[in-house]
Amino acid sequence: MGSSRSPDVYIPEQWLEAAESIAYSSTPPIALICGAKNCGKTTFSRYLLNVLLHKYSKVAYLDTDVGQPEFTPPAFLSLTIIHKVTPDLTVPCLKTPERCIFFGDVSSKRDPSTYLSYVHAMYDYYRKKYCISDKGEYPHKIELPLLVNTPGWVKGSGYDVLVNMLKYICPTHVVKINISSEKKNLPAGEFWLDGEHDETINLIEINSAHQELLNRSLLVKKDAHLLRDLRIMAYFRQCFSSDSNISTIKELAHALASHCPYEVPIASIKIRHLHCEVPSSEMFYSLNATIVGLAVDSDVHESLPWSLGLGIVRGIDTVKGVLYLITPVPHSSLEKVNLLLQGYIQIPTCLLQVQGCISPYMTANTLTTK
Repeated sequence: MGSSRSPDVYIPEQWLEAAESIAYSSTPPIALICGAKNCGKTTFSRYLLNVLLHKYSKVAYLDTDVGQPEFTPPAFLSLTIIHKVTPDLTVPCLKTPERCIFFGDVSSKRDPSTYLSYVHAMYDYYRKKYCISDKGEYPHKIELPLLVNTPGWVKGSGYDVLVNMLKYICPTHVVKINISSEKKNLPAGEFWLDGEHDETINLIEINSAHQELLNRSLLVKKDAHLLRDLRIMAYFRQCFSSDSNISTIKELAHALASHCPYEVPIASIKIRHLHCEVPSSEMFYSLNATIVGLAVDSDVHESLPWSLGLGIVRGIDTVKGVLYLITPVPHSSLEKVNLLLQGYIQIPTCLLQVQGCISPYMTANTLTTK
């Protein structure tokens, strides 16, 4: 089991036992990880993922943390199928999810009901594809183990959202990570069951790893906004080949500013503003020089739009009827996109500064109207 660990991260004995009890249960597990901010959910879930990959050829990872997702840029809920062990638990890595939905915000606070509908949709997709049920409902046979990563907002409305997720998903294992500040922890026991007891659920309570035993790099609590910016920059770095000479933020800013964009006919797409309303007369002005979710709007009634990635609206020419888009999404996938989703995700400020001037994303002639 040694290869499951990262050489730079201390994994407490309690965590080792918890991970192995989940991985070597009699049936493929559905494990949900929960706890307050900075308790170690990400590190534990990635360690557990590695342990599971020693028993199973692949593992599903459902990420519901739109603020600090594990394998995608911020503002996405995603289901990613993982095939390989991650040697270093400290290094974030982007992966292409099997399915994802662009929520458009880094917290569910503005719209918890929509957020929960997205969580339900993602889990329903997993259950339909990777579980077997004779009647289409519970009980079902799990074919592929699932890890569910949750946000660290566990008080107030965040608590209500978590309870809803637990009741809907009905995991086989719930890992609750506690920190030293008792008032920030979740309630003891099976708090989401309203005082009842469910013998089919294995509740595992573990403590956050002691800070003094963690690798020093993990002790620095980086600003969440900075981490999101770094993840967005890493995402758009994928517009260029891995051997491109781009190693600094300044070089990435120059490369994106000069990158040839896709021309997207405005008539071929719909535009949807998430969490707010924008007058039709201001629609293109609000969209210009922003990050948008690229989605496929299905004609099926009540079907949610699956997302394919992010794009930067480089400019809009309403005279020619085209929109200029920068994205790492391949052309073959981009052809399927018929919906642009605008939320609250912004271009990192450091990418807007090119040669000491405001980036060409913001120049007066970017948006052409007559």
